Amino acid sequence: MKTFVFVYGTLRKYERNHQILESSLCKSMQARVKGHLYDTDNNYPALVTSGTNGFVYGEVYEVDEETLLKLDQLEGYKSNRTSNLFDRVPVEIYTDQEILTGVTYVAGEICELQEKIELGDWRVYQYLNQKPAKVYYYAYGSCMDQERFRLANVDSYFQNEVGAGRLHGYSMKYVIAVHDGGRADIIEDGDQMEGLLYDCPPEVIDYLFEREGVYSQLYRPTLVDITVGDNVYLSCLTFKVVHSRDEIVPPLHYAREILRGSKGKVSNEYYQRLVHQLKNLEFDLTHEDIQELVKDHC
Repeated sequence: MKTFVFVYGTLRKYERNHQILESSLCKSMQARVKGHLYDTDNNYPALVTSGTNGFVYGEVYEVDEETLLKLDQLEGYKSNRTSNLFDRVPVEIYTDQEILTGVTYVAGEICELQEKIELGDWRVYQYLNQKPAKVYYYAYGSCMDQERFRLANVDSYFQNEVGAGRLHGYSMKYVIAVHDGGRADIIEDGDQMEGLLYDCPPEVIDYLFEREGVYSQLYRPTLVDITVGDNVYLSCLTFKVVHSRDEIVPPLHYAREILRGSKGKVSNEYYQRLVHQLKNLEFDLTHEDIQELVKDHC
């Protein structure tokens, strides 16, 4: 019998206990459950699911009974004991493709909660606390366009372009609506997409968090692995929409920035894919609008 298990702390990829799950099928790297996350000051976090409408982010794996028993042992859980470090509970697990019914481990009676992790992501929390000397930032939308940075007087942060980066397992779609149309997001759907990887100074984090509306829950930070040429850059910072919807046509100025920023940097095949994606989304755009959009980029 197989069970879907949502993990959010030391069992995640690149974390110290991940070896328990290495042979299990990962269903999603961008999963989430309803709840709040806390630091315990013991080098692991704890999840609280009761009475909350927030989200905690992690990964979901399909595990067999033997692996589930190993997880129970690690988490200090016994089904017939009232005072556990962690309790295994049923939970709905949200992914970009589906909602899964599974289990996760929540703070038990003897688990001590300390600082609340506001962003709900243990890996991001650790990344920020480590204060990286440089930030590999992956842009896939309008942040590929240097003109936007020059207008904001922050172009000095983005001078070191590592190159066109491939993100495996995802596609880019316009699934967030603002006042004038859609904005881009990475969707975990098994596809492959391209963007631009920057080598930035650490000061870029404050700018990007403000620009992406992190504290207003527009986008959230997440860490992804990016391939540039033959090199793989681990745990690069990018941003993912918090509340997505069906794809919606972006405004012309935003689409133009994406085409201008990606032209000559991503592969020609992917660039043409971006153009065709915009053409296929012309729900309320005229033929003349589309021609104006792409005329300088074909």
